[in-house]
Amino acid sequence: MRKDSKAWESVRDHYMARLDAIRQAAEEVAELAANAEVPASRIAWLSISLESAYTWIPDTPVPPATVDREDHLLTNAEMLLGSAMITARGAVANRLVYHLVNEAQPEEPEMCEELECAEDCSGRHDTSHIDCGPDAIFEDLLEHDITIEEPGPAPLSPRLATLIAPRPEEPPPLFPGLEEHASAALPRLGIDPDDPEVLLSAAAAGLAAGALLNEPLDAIRAAPGGPNAGDVFAQGVDLYRRARKALVAARDSGPERLSAFTAIASDLDLPWAGGSRFTLRSASGPVADFIRNIEEQVWITEEMMRRQGWRDALLHRAFAAASKATHHFGMPGWPAVVEAAMKRFASLDRVSAPSELADLGEVETALLQEPDRLGVNALGWLVRHAVLG
Repeated sequence: MRKDSKAWESVRDHYMARLDAIRQAAEEVAELAANAEVPASRIAWLSISLESAYTWIPDTPVPPATVDREDHLLTNAEMLLGSAMITARGAVANRLVYHLVNEAQPEEPEMCEELECAEDCSGRHDTSHIDCGPDAIFEDLLEHDITIEEPGPAPLSPRLATLIAPRPEEPPPLFPGLEEHASAALPRLGIDPDDPEVLLSAAAAGLAAGALLNEPLDAIRAAPGGPNAGDVFAQGVDLYRRARKALVAARDSGPERLSAFTAIASDLDLPWAGGSRFTLRSASGPVADFIRNIEEQVWITEEMMRRQGWRDALLHRAFAAASKATHHFGMPGWPAVVEAAMKRFASLDRVSAPSELADLGEVETALLQEPDRLGVNALGWLVRHAVLG
């Protein structure tokens, strides 16, 4: 087998050397064809000799059965040669076509003065570029009784099509009078609709809760291998941050930017936050329904932005947060939740608590700023012991 391989490599290398030599020749012919100092007749002969050499290339050698029949070196060499031949043929054709056209030009000595020609000018003024436009070829072929159906006019650009298209009817608002209703109701629910940061945070909490807290997740949690309370708590915090970022991006660049939130919240293989090992792909239960709910929740917010604007979309999500996520991280009442939780936590026997909960000051800071930093084990312990209400 080794002997066969060595013999094959010798045959292959000789064949590749032949290909490489002709490839180099093709590259040189292409370069000479672009050189106006080389006569066109010489370019024609060089082209003929190059094509002859290319024709005399022997058939591609076939390796013996004992050698791997897929040889990338051989294939690559043939591709490089083919590319070089295409380039050379194009350069030669371009040179000879213009040579013929220029040779057929009538002498125009009266142009010499205007063009400031040299004294030995023949009166024939060569050109190296002729642009007949995109459609002349079809008319020229008609003179030889060849008809080709021309392509129709190009479609309008989206911008121009939008300018001349009839104005579409504005879709009706999803929730008419939302601004007035929110101004009256949200303050009673602890959310100031006139504070941009408070409203944005409440809307983010509402979007995160809408995507995460639902019946499909309840079923997934009840099934074997489902996420525990710590997993869900940490994921809710992470989704809040992602929802907030996506809502800001949607304000600046359009509702479609909310798709970034959908992609993360419904990712089958991304582990949940807080060091959780849970993924949706590993779950039992109605995962498809869980993902469908996320898509529906985000679509509603996108549609609110399209029909009623960014602020109304936030107001709508803030209402959702006030009804189902009053104590969610990011809500105005979260600091009060943490304060009450720390009082309960301080009164507990913490011998069995995870080490992440050893320092009360650090626990309080983490809960206020980044609860998922504590990790799912610590958060699960807090939930099981009713520390967070």
